[in-house]
Parts: sequence; C-alpha cells; structure tokens
Amino acid sequence: MFASSRSTVRRRAVAAAGTAVALALTLAACGSSGDSSSMPGMDHDTKASASSSRSASPSMGDMPGMDHMADGNGLSDTQDGYRLASKDTTLPSGKRAAYRFTVTGTGDKPVTGFALDQTKRMHFYAIRSDLTGFQHIHPTMAPDGTWTADLTALAPGSWRTFAGFTPDSGTGKGRDFVLSRTVTVPGNATKTPLPAPATTAEVDGYTVTVKGEPMAGMAHPLGVSVSKDGKPVTGLEPYLNTYAHLTAFHEGNQEFAHLHPTTKVTGGNGGPDLAFHAELPTAGNWRLFLQFRTGGTLHTAALTLHVG
Repeated sequence: MFASSRSTVRRRAVAAAGTAVALALTLAACGSSGDSSSMPGMDHDTKASASSSRSASPSMGDMPGMDHMADGNGLSDTQDGYRLASKDTTLPSGKRAAYRFTVTGTGDKPVTGFALDQTKRMHFYAIRSDLTGFQHIHPTMAPDGTWTADLTALAPGSWRTFAGFTPDSGTGKGRDFVLSRTVTVPGNATKTPLPAPATTAEVDGYTVTVKGEPMAGMAHPLGVSVSKDGKPVTGLEPYLNTYAHLTAFHEGNQEFAHLHPTTKVTGGNGGPDLAFHAELPTAGNWRLFLQFRTGGTLHTAALTLHVG
C-alpha cells in the first residue's frame, strides 16, 4: 500500500538510480494471537517471547505484490469521497479495548462491500506516536458496516489508527485506500527514543538480515533473509498470501507505507531469502515491522531504517 499505483511503482523501479543509502535495523519484538499482531511491550528495546498464534495458514492465491497500491500517505481520514469515521476519541490504558469504526462513501453511508487484499477485507493498524506498540489486526464487520478491532493493552499517549481497504463497488472499486484517525490514551505518556541503527536483528531466536538500497520516493528491491543458530531458515509458513508481511511508519509524522512482497508463495514453506518491492516516499527514519510465521507462531520484528 504505497502512495502510488502499481504502474507508477513499476515505472519508478525502472528509473530508479542505484545510489546507496544508510540502511539500518534494530529490533524489538513480541508475539500475537489469532489474526492480529501486537507489541504489548511499549519500549523499543523490549524482546518478548514468541507468540501463541497457531491458527491455520490463510489460503493462497495469486502471486503477492501484484495487488493494487494505495493512493495517499495514510495521514488523512478522508479521500475521494471515502471517510474513516469513529466515535472513539479516547481508549483506556493498560487493558484490552474495542475500537469501532466505519468507512463511509456516497451520501455518507457506511460501505459494506470490500474486496480481498492479501486474504483479508480490512487491515487495521495501531501505532503510538513514538512508533512503539505496533498492532496489526483483521477486524470483524457487522451487517451495518461497523468494524470492531480488538486491541491489546495500550500505553498512555497519542495513537494513530489506520484502516486499509479496497471497495468492491462504487466510485472507488478496485482502488486501495489507507485512511487514519488519532486517538488518545489518557495517562502519563513517556516518549521512547527510536533505537540506533543496525544491519541485523533478532526475534525469538531468529536472525533477520536486510539488504537493499532504498531511496526516498523511488522503488527499489529490498531483500530479507532469515536464519536461526547460524543456519538458513527454510520453514517460513504462508501468512497473508506471502512468507513475510512488512509495514513501515515514518518517524516524523507516522506516514504509512506497505512494502509489498514479490516472493511467490509456491504452496509449501519458504525462506531463507525474501524479496520486497520497497518504496518509501519520504527521507528520514522509518520504523519497519516484519511479520513471519514458523511452526504456527507469528513473529514480529521491529526495525529502524534510514532512507536518504
């Protein structure tokens, strides 16, 4: 879900220069359950154990990375007649909370028809202003178009919630949108500084290595490899029609980018090497969240990337 169309990404990929930038990663990880991924530890340097997610792998379809790219940077609640609406302006601190929202369209009526994107009709993200507390959830929709995202415990502070969707009818049919709103969690909020750069990261005993030369506003390949105990991992299980899911948020304004995988899911396990189509529209530091599954467990690694 970049701020461009697929055709734009392809054109930029051809035109992209090979100028290198400083690539850096550092890790904070935690587990998740069910179809969500969250980081209940609010500190960037938290290293939590593997998650308890052991649900069945999603069905596989077309090659990942071939779906639509979202317009915009995800920082608005309205775009081209669609609006992300919610009565929730505050959420409780330190306990599970349900965030309810709707997507409205023509005549300000709730939209109820959504197309599948990476096996889901809605991708919901929550991120704290200091880029801690990441949660990736696939909410449920009631017949009236009201979505409910069940969030794990939130730390005090300002949060931004993102809804990623593709209408299957109307003026936006076939287009991917990412809209967002802010919500406040009352309490004593302490900002956690972004970690220092590094080229590898560890999560739940796995080592993640990233290679690539991303440039601001240009499409570039980004490679990720996964190993454990010094040996390549070839047991990555399909997750959301891919072997790893990668989401990024800009340090300055929480701008959103979805780095689409280009490694084809072949029907079995994958790894150790994965390829992504990376386009980060703004220079500066980005916080990347890499999700991959092994043995039915979903792992989430947090990575800091500097883009020149």
